[in-house]
Amino acid sequence: MANPLKQLAGDTAIYGLSTILARVINFLFVPFYTRLLTTESYGVVTEFLAYIAVLQVVLVLGLETGCFRFANKEGINPDTVYSNALSAVFGVSGLFLAAMIVFSGPVAAALGYQGYESCIMYVGGILFLDSVTAILFARLRQERKALKFAVFKTIKILTETASNLVLFFWFPAYCLKAAGKLGTDAASLTADDVWMLHLVSATPDFTYPIFAILVSCIVCALLFLPSFLRFTYSFDRKLMCRMLAYSLPLMVAGLPGVANDFLDRYLFRYFDTGADNWRSSLGIYQAAVKLSVIMSLFIQMFRFAAEPFFFQRARDKDMKTLYAKVMEYFVAFCGLIFLGVILYIDVISLILGRDFREGVGIVPVMLLSYVLLGMLFNVSMWYKLSGKTGYAIYITMSGLAVTAAVNIIFMPAYSYWASAFGHLASYAVMLAVCVMLGRKYYPIPYRWGRIMMSLLLSGAVYAVSLWLDSMFFSSDVLDGVSWGSLATKLILHTVLLIFYAAVSWVMLRQRSEY
Repeated sequence: MANPLKQLAGDTAIYGLSTILARVINFLFVPFYTRLLTTESYGVVTEFLAYIAVLQVVLVLGLETGCFRFANKEGINPDTVYSNALSAVFGVSGLFLAAMIVFSGPVAAALGYQGYESCIMYVGGILFLDSVTAILFARLRQERKALKFAVFKTIKILTETASNLVLFFWFPAYCLKAAGKLGTDAASLTADDVWMLHLVSATPDFTYPIFAILVSCIVCALLFLPSFLRFTYSFDRKLMCRMLAYSLPLMVAGLPGVANDFLDRYLFRYFDTGADNWRSSLGIYQAAVKLSVIMSLFIQMFRFAAEPFFFQRARDKDMKTLYAKVMEYFVAFCGLIFLGVILYIDVISLILGRDFREGVGIVPVMLLSYVLLGMLFNVSMWYKLSGKTGYAIYITMSGLAVTAAVNIIFMPAYSYWASAFGHLASYAVMLAVCVMLGRKYYPIPYRWGRIMMSLLLSGAVYAVSLWLDSMFFSSDVLDGVSWGSLATKLILHTVLLIFYAAVSWVMLRQRSEY
């Protein structure tokens, strides 16, 4: 039998191919977004994406995880499980899309985006297509068709990339050329002059990234169309009730969980220090968060592989020991990513346009927040495996309360700094609550001493880097430090990174009984 840890690592790597590509390409667009869009326009993109993230949790109904649970049960046909899930999600998300089309005008007016009703409809289309394909992607994960999963995800992100390139680099030039022929300027063009003006603006703004996502969702849905049409549909009402009874608590728990991740984006509208220019602050904040993307990337690709892996190993005799080992390796690797970003932040921050760089200081806080979020995912498996999903609601609600309190109290004075520390405080509280409940209802022998040693080691290495920088380097690359000084600084930081990796490896290889 294959080593389960190696199996998990292999699946993580395959899922990670598409996930890495998606995040890397998205990350590579950050220099363009932060140079071709204003901070305010980028803030609008951030706001719409926050709505999409929260609403998708509602429309999928928690059935992704529910499918894993019931498709692995003896005596239940997996085809019936996924048929039920598709029927439910298709119906709910289809109704939502219809509502967005009918009420696009009032919704746009309520948000302050009159004249951009098309964006409201785009959001509805994105959510409908993403929700339906989420169930189809879950089936690929269940069947361990990681390569097909990766190919479809890759095609989706490449489509979004191509759409962005066309919109940002070809379409504005085309509009200028058309305007020149008509003896006017691009702003005066109408949809009668250029048909694509029915869909997007003549000059780069927030409509471009949103429309590019919609195009990629359409292409992804078309990839699944043959499987969708060949699918043998059977509806089991009794099984559907059981699936919803298991999954809806996860959805309810996931809703405040995702809302917790994006609540600060909504609160900028009401509580930011510069209330008249809150979209600009939100754009700067989001650009800084993008520099932390590699940590959230690793957590996402780990989750894709780990969730079905944990369920499939649930019947193994030593499965709790295995889960504890996974946590140790996970935290150690997160520490490596944390240092890999923060020790080279002088160079990495140049990715952002000059107007966006003032928010770089929050990057260490966001990286640490993501480490805690990843630990929370590992620990939270206790209520998914034991079926006590109702407790997820209490855990996530505690985090949501902390996020809301920190942002409402401190955002008027500290703007996006309050948002960053709100995430850190929220994830810390949720992790603590989840650990305490897990010890009572589904104890797993985590070696918290070793886990804390990994966290403290990465913190110590970071502290040493700050001390060395203060002793030998008076400024960073953004303030005009010479390239020779920068090279010396990066060499020292690389030595520190290697030191962390070596010590962590020795710690992980130490054998002791659980």
